[in-house]
Amino acid sequence: MFKLLTSFLLFFLFLSPVLAEEICVKVIDGEKVYTNLCNKEVKKIQTKKSINNKILSSRISREELEKIVEEKSCLYGVDSKLIKEMIAEESEWNVNAVSPKGAMGIMQLMPGTAILMGVKNPFDPVENIDGGIRYMKYLLEKFNGNVSLALAAYNAGPNLVESLGRIPRIAETQNYVRKISLRYSGNGYLNSKKRNPSIKAIILPDGTIIYTNREDMYIWSVTQ
Repeated sequence: MFKLLTSFLLFFLFLSPVLAEEICVKVIDGEKVYTNLCNKEVKKIQTKKSINNKILSSRISREELEKIVEEKSCLYGVDSKLIKEMIAEESEWNVNAVSPKGAMGIMQLMPGTAILMGVKNPFDPVENIDGGIRYMKYLLEKFNGNVSLALAAYNAGPNLVESLGRIPRIAETQNYVRKISLRYSGNGYLNSKKRNPSIKAIILPDGTIIYTNREDMYIWSVTQ
């Protein structure tokens, strides 16, 4: 039997394939991580198996990757269009991508997130996409379906977004949310029959995103 620590932990245990016997809290990459690796030192995931799989995974086609995204998105109830836009922004569909901060694979999972979601090899596109979508599902539920806040949390971390209650005033995060949201809206997010090519995504000072082609609407929203 494992100990029930928080509702947060319960959610992850439901999604993750890792069955923990004993759960503890560790700080990895500046964030609290719930894990069953209590007596082990957690380091960046890089094994011989990972290296070999990086070579094999580089042969997978874009079409195959998109099929994986669609299947996993359907399985977890997340819009595949959103995931595809995130991947385009995160790694440009490069399954071997590694960021300067250590984010890995096609959905750029940080080591702590990979461990938390039970991703043993972040360079395996199937594992990475599966873990990334499950993590995004968690963020969407955590922020009550607010796509903008979920995206901000994926980029800057859920603890920061939750503490602020808005999109952080970090240029990288704001650009990340704006670009993905704008492309996603063009794929029907706004549920509009006609698409105005002059529509822009504007981030208000409180972190709210407004889609509009009228600057006076932006001014009105700020001043009200």
